[in-house]
Amino acid sequence: MAKHAAAILLVGLLSGTAWAVDLPGQTVLLKPSDLPPPRATPAVANNNAVIARPSGVMPQAPKGFKVSIFADHLSNARGLLSAPNGDLFVSERSAGKITLLRASKAGAPADQRFTFASGLNKPQGMALKDGYFYFSDLMAVWRVAYTPGQTVAGRPERVTIAADLRNSGMHATRDLAIAPDGTVFVEMGSHDNVSEYQPGAKVFKVDAKGDLVEYASGIRNPVGIAFYPGTSDLFVAVNERDGLGDNLPPDYFTYVKPGGFYGYPWSYTGKNPDPDLGTKRPDMVSKAIVPEVLFPAHSAPTGLVFYTGNSFPSSYKGDGFVSLHGSWNTSQPHGYKVVRIPMTNGRAAGSYQNFLTGFWDGKSMNPPKAWGRPVGLAVAKDGSLLVADDVGQTVWKVTYVGTN
Repeated sequence: MAKHAAAILLVGLLSGTAWAVDLPGQTVLLKPSDLPPPRATPAVANNNAVIARPSGVMPQAPKGFKVSIFADHLSNARGLLSAPNGDLFVSERSAGKITLLRASKAGAPADQRFTFASGLNKPQGMALKDGYFYFSDLMAVWRVAYTPGQTVAGRPERVTIAADLRNSGMHATRDLAIAPDGTVFVEMGSHDNVSEYQPGAKVFKVDAKGDLVEYASGIRNPVGIAFYPGTSDLFVAVNERDGLGDNLPPDYFTYVKPGGFYGYPWSYTGKNPDPDLGTKRPDMVSKAIVPEVLFPAHSAPTGLVFYTGNSFPSSYKGDGFVSLHGSWNTSQPHGYKVVRIPMTNGRAAGSYQNFLTGFWDGKSMNPPKAWGRPVGLAVAKDGSLLVADDVGQTVWKVTYVGTN
């Protein structure tokens, strides 16, 4: 199959198409020209109603892929990190710990679990680099010496020297990524829905002294953060603001230009002035960069990984995967799925493809009934895609088994 081929192309879905049409393999292209005016529809609170996963129901993947349970009965499973020896680290945010999952038999579900680190303040990001295991929580970016196969962390040392990484606001993730040269990058979401409060809505790099240095700004809540394989090109998956109606402003995935400004809080999707704050800083509105891939508003991107395995078809190599945690501020549910971002020469073309769907019943609208919400993503040693689900408290495993 050609890298960017798809059976269906859905263009301009911001018009209000029912999201029950979400099926694996569909390609969606949302364009800046599709955007409605601010508050074209009322802003509504429409939180999902959590239900038990119906008997026999599993997430749906494209033809040729098999979905199975790698581990379940977790506690607020958020971030994932796959180790070279096949171990899987899971940050269980509400439990304040990082759990190590291990399968004693290749290809089997995890049958061993260890508490790798505990007593943490909402842990999220994790990375391995040069003999160290790095992790982040609301207090700092930390690291511990790491040997493959190790099941318990030693005493951590701080990488960041700030008093802590809190901004006293609503966004509590502090995901991290490490550049090929070893530089640590960490994200900080905005303090609230929309305001000029600092220091949030930025990506920082950590200098040699442990200080946070602004790398890019105007990125409201960049929960997913990752470097494109083999490069120093940083990408983010971003939650935009609420309160402007069902379909505004779109969330997004984009390359992060060093020193780039992406709009928040004065504009969205490039130079579209925010209706509340846009008139205050026209100079900043004029600088805003248009993101590369748009998702329906309120989809809530939360995880990002690039495919580096060898078991999926070759067309997947280097493509991105983004988890869309699911909406609360729209009358018709958006998200609740994992999507694929086709990449060419390290850049996105603008579209995305539904990859893993079915985490809600596809019929209920007010509220949507969800038995799962995807969050963290990782590529396993065997090339499968692992997906953390913080409602189903499960890590799902997607394996390629046949002709696509």
